[in-house]
Amino acid sequence: MRHFIDLRDFSAETLQMMLDHAQAMKQARRAGTGHEQPLAGKTVAMIFEKPSTRTRVSFEIGVFQLGGTPLVLSAHDLQLGRGESIEDTARVLSRYVDAIIIRCFDHNTVLLLAEYATVPVINALTNRSHPCQLMADLQTMIEYHGPLIGQSVAWLGDGNNVATSWVEAAALFGFQLRLACPHGYVPPAELLVWARANGGNIILTEDVAEAVDKVQTVVTDVWVSMGQEGGNQQQDLAAYQVNEDVMKKAAGDAIFMHCLPAKRGLEVSAAVIDGPQSAVFDEAENRLHAQKAILAWCFAVK
Repeated sequence: MRHFIDLRDFSAETLQMMLDHAQAMKQARRAGTGHEQPLAGKTVAMIFEKPSTRTRVSFEIGVFQLGGTPLVLSAHDLQLGRGESIEDTARVLSRYVDAIIIRCFDHNTVLLLAEYATVPVINALTNRSHPCQLMADLQTMIEYHGPLIGQSVAWLGDGNNVATSWVEAAALFGFQLRLACPHGYVPPAELLVWARANGGNIILTEDVAEAVDKVQTVVTDVWVSMGQEGGNQQQDLAAYQVNEDVMKKAAGDAIFMHCLPAKRGLEVSAAVIDGPQSAVFDEAENRLHAQKAILAWCFAVK
């Protein structure tokens, strides 16, 4: 049985195999030739504690395109919302469905589901990480700039759950990651220790200009994540906006990525996200293809 919880659980070779499969399925869809349907006759439960656009739609369509049936559930649809244990939920759902995708607040929820489920569990976002997003981001980087090894990426802003998955990806694939984060917004220390111990070229700075100097990819995320409203993030992160001046310091063929939804005028200017260097909608499309490859891997295809 195969779970997809965090990138650091995998070798670069296994993840690259998934990325290659994602690109092959994308090309097949565009050519109208179709592809295999490893989920034929399978039902996949999709649990959402947090609202979603891209995650829900891309996974629901992806399951369908792979031949399966998606079953979308909110916490209010389950006894989880009334206090049933995660362990029992995992055991019961495993008797009904063939895989569980979950987008939730607490990372421990995913870990417990994976421990007690007897079907594959996929982490579709937690407060700790967002590995499915990173698979789409890596696919986008490859499309624009080729093999990942030796590339350079700058992350600006909050060292949040998406940044955590960027750190793991950089250590695994051998690209340089420059994190420009103000004091108090850096990724967890243990994560940086793990990444550097595993060969990661991770640069931590508070200087935006240093981070983006001739970099190939510039990435950011919303300053206020769902469930974290009410803080001082907008004031603390104001100097980390990705705007035209920032992008001018990057490489001439640099791209901008953002996992969306975006707040124009806050973490990114409209001129950048809607401009010629923006890859955000290619990135969003690649959620579909990358997640189909993850699902196929969980069901032992490719």
